[in-house]
Amino acid sequence: MLNALKLTAMASVLAMATACTAAPDVYHSAHASFRLETIATGLEHPWSLAFLPDGSILVTERAGRLRLIRNGQLQAEPMAGVPELVVAGQGGLLDVILHPQFSDNQLLFLSYAHENSEGKTTRVSRARLDDNQLSDGQVIFEARPRSGTSHHFAGRMAFDLENNLLIAVGDRGDRDRAQDTSDDAGSVHRITVEGAAAPGNPFLGSPDHSPTLFSYGHRNIQGMTQHPVNGEIWTHEHGPRGGDEINILAPATNYGWPAITYGIGYSGLAISDETARPGMAQPLHYWAPSIAPSGMAFYTGTEVPAWQGNLFVGALKMQKLVRLRIENGKVSEEEDLISDFGRRIRDVRMGPDGRLWLLTDDSNGEVLRLIPE
Repeated sequence: MLNALKLTAMASVLAMATACTAAPDVYHSAHASFRLETIATGLEHPWSLAFLPDGSILVTERAGRLRLIRNGQLQAEPMAGVPELVVAGQGGLLDVILHPQFSDNQLLFLSYAHENSEGKTTRVSRARLDDNQLSDGQVIFEARPRSGTSHHFAGRMAFDLENNLLIAVGDRGDRDRAQDTSDDAGSVHRITVEGAAAPGNPFLGSPDHSPTLFSYGHRNIQGMTQHPVNGEIWTHEHGPRGGDEINILAPATNYGWPAITYGIGYSGLAISDETARPGMAQPLHYWAPSIAPSGMAFYTGTEVPAWQGNLFVGALKMQKLVRLRIENGKVSEEEDLISDFGRRIRDVRMGPDGRLWLLTDDSNGEVLRLIPE
């Protein structure tokens, strides 16, 4: 049954080509030439997308709407049942991810910014997709304490091999929170799909640590994905001026922010005079100056064999797609793709059709598909 659903999804996504507009430009790279196909436009700052088994696509808009693309057409009405949220600064409706057994249970998860009298925070809700609307919504995670700021919510999510949900929470603009293990900010948290601390979490039972805490010392994670071969969880996060990082998550690990960093403050002053310290992990890769990475996916398609296993990262600031070949735990090749794109790339996903899909971050945002020539 599952294989049949996958084939249905692939056929439906491939059929979208007849209903979509192909951009005329052909881009050339070291290993392939390709064009960008426009699947949908008119999205207000889209943030994340997820592929449904029937070939439809869910897209979150930071403005607070969950949209459906069916048969290549963006449906006019947003989905009902989205949880109460706040749209402020960098906050709004953020990530969407399907349960690994979505075909059986129709469960999905949304991350978003929420506000009450105590301030704003990152929340995650679980809901059931039922006849193009959400039902049975339940809050399963809330980062504490709240704060009055409206940035660095993070919100990216991924499942591990045990079907536990990992959730990124930004430092909320207060950098020292990332080194406070009793504070949920600046950290990655791991929970069950019911919202409990996941079994085996590294700080369970410790009075000085949040029970959901998995790793800490993060600034503002904007990309998270599971490695398709070994199941590792890979992330990238924004530095300030320089110091964007790619990391592989490990339990109980301190990734250093702000005690160590390859970036400087927006004022031009140093945040730390150290880039390494005992007990703090080094990034697998970093960018200086910043590219403002957002969204990431490992290429698992077959149309471009030289891309197999490469990591593709979107960029907001530099408005490009970056390809990274990883060998022996190091970046052995880095290539900028569509570097004259002129649009902020918010998300990067592998589709069930074996092709890369992109979201552009704009008031008239787009869903794009990369088509090798």
